[in-house]
Amino acid sequence: MYEPKFTITNEIVSNVGLIEAAKEVIENSPLIPVYEARFVREAMLRTVHHGTHIEGNDLSLSEAKKVIEGEEVVARDRDVQEVINYRRVLDFLESLVPGKSDPPFEYKQSMLKKINALAGDRIVENGQIGEYRLAQVVLKNSGTGEVVFRPPRAIEVPYLLEDFFAWLNSKAAREIHPIIRAGVSHYVLVAVHPFIEANGRTARAFTTLVLFAEGYDIKRFFSLEEHFDKDSNSYYRAMMEVDKVAEDLSRRDLTVWLEYFTQSMAIELTRVKEKVKQLSFDLKVRGRVGDQITLNDRQMRLVEYLQEKGAITLAEARRLAVNYSPDTLTRDFNFFVEKGIVRKEGKTKAARYILK
Repeated sequence: MYEPKFTITNEIVSNVGLIEAAKEVIENSPLIPVYEARFVREAMLRTVHHGTHIEGNDLSLSEAKKVIEGEEVVARDRDVQEVINYRRVLDFLESLVPGKSDPPFEYKQSMLKKINALAGDRIVENGQIGEYRLAQVVLKNSGTGEVVFRPPRAIEVPYLLEDFFAWLNSKAAREIHPIIRAGVSHYVLVAVHPFIEANGRTARAFTTLVLFAEGYDIKRFFSLEEHFDKDSNSYYRAMMEVDKVAEDLSRRDLTVWLEYFTQSMAIELTRVKEKVKQLSFDLKVRGRVGDQITLNDRQMRLVEYLQEKGAITLAEARRLAVNYSPDTLTRDFNFFVEKGIVRKEGKTKAARYILK
């Protein structure tokens, strides 16, 4: 049975901590249903667009949106089909994990094959989609012709994946944090390269399945594919660093890749968290004062403290915003009072501002 090798470094621990903090805020922030639905739609669109764009798809985000909505675009047939296919892949993942999954979720090779079959529909020749490759493949640098990646021989693929799935479903593996399990899954599937085509999309989609199945769907507000696409050089470099460690997959140390993977997820979820917090606060304020209130970064830090603690003093505010004068912070609080966000207790420097 496959046993991944990695070290839980301080960076990984820190990244997982940021992920957990963002998850807590996102899952518990009050958003009215219309905004939740919008967040899910936007994340799906970004996932489909960037998940295909990183593989060379030329459609823009707006063009991908039109394709998903059934509108015609002037583009290569293959680009259009890839977007349609990846949208169907996400639908398939949702059908496997329609809501909160009761552990343990059993991962099957048939799921992996189905993902690839959907991703390669009308693109890969019949008889080759959704089936493990029977030929050796290599990836070359398009400019130099140099071989940059040589996956295992085709005859090894079924055995490597049998070992991987045995590990993924094992009791020992389930004791590992789901984020780490998802990162390991991503790397192994890319490294084994089990299909003739669409391996990257298949690996990333299966990674998403692991997250969804193990309680980390996080309202499906996020898109790891967007981060990977916008940071593609680091994405591929992190995997290649692991590839160089050893030819034998079982001997490779995945630490560098897991540091990158957890960092990527922490960055994406922190971004979503800030957007959700801003919108949640805007909705609360709008309901209270009847209009939209835009806050700058300094004011958002003050409001976050108020939401956590319930009250704040000028001295506490100065520790939060060390680069700003007492007069600037007092003006912020007077603005909050005027808008009905807080009420003031006491006078002068000893005053406390209490969140209404």
